[in-house]
Amino acid sequence: MNNDSENVLDNASARARRIDNVTLTDRAYEMIEMRIVVLDLEPGQVLSESQLVEELGIGRTPVREALQRLAAEGLVVVMPRRGVMVSEINIAKQLLLLELRREVERLCACKAAQRATEAEREHFTELAAKLAASADAIDYDAFMQLDLEFNRAVLAACRNEFIERSMRRMQGLSRRFWFQNYRVALDLERCANLHADVARKIAEGDRAAAGEASDKLMDYIYEFTRATL
Repeated sequence: MNNDSENVLDNASARARRIDNVTLTDRAYEMIEMRIVVLDLEPGQVLSESQLVEELGIGRTPVREALQRLAAEGLVVVMPRRGVMVSEINIAKQLLLLELRREVERLCACKAAQRATEAEREHFTELAAKLAASADAIDYDAFMQLDLEFNRAVLAACRNEFIERSMRRMQGLSRRFWFQNYRVALDLERCANLHADVARKIAEGDRAAAGEASDKLMDYIYEFTRATL
């Protein structure tokens, strides 16, 4: 496991321990999903339910339910009588996913700009500044954590459970693809600044501008994806 993977996994484990009101299934899901996203569990790898139970310290039923959720999101494939396998990374499917993600991301940003509370707007202003700082410093580790915080803040502020469900089902696949390729294809300065611009427009409550900023960010993510071909 590389240092990037270790840092992200440590943060995910700490976050899971801090959340007291989530179910054991939620905890198992977050921990397994993160290990898949950072490629600690590699595409094509067959997972051992018993080994996951032992490694996570969580019972068999929550682990099994977490794997079912991951299968619904496309991160694992259930093979009857053979177990569960981490799904392969497919760039053609990633490009198709981006067609849908573009539309949902725009809607989510617009609704967040419309519905965010004052406290949330202050948080988005802070996020914009931190994202811009990570761009200036070319700080991959900081950006990775801020990106996750940004995504969760936007989902919370849009206040639409159906948008949130749709986004959560896409984000794991997108983050795994990004993690696989960011060291060789990502323009961190451009990407972080585009995220910062979305955060600013949401903070300002400008729905139209937030939608336009989201489209510009997705334009770049599409370019990034194509660059991995």
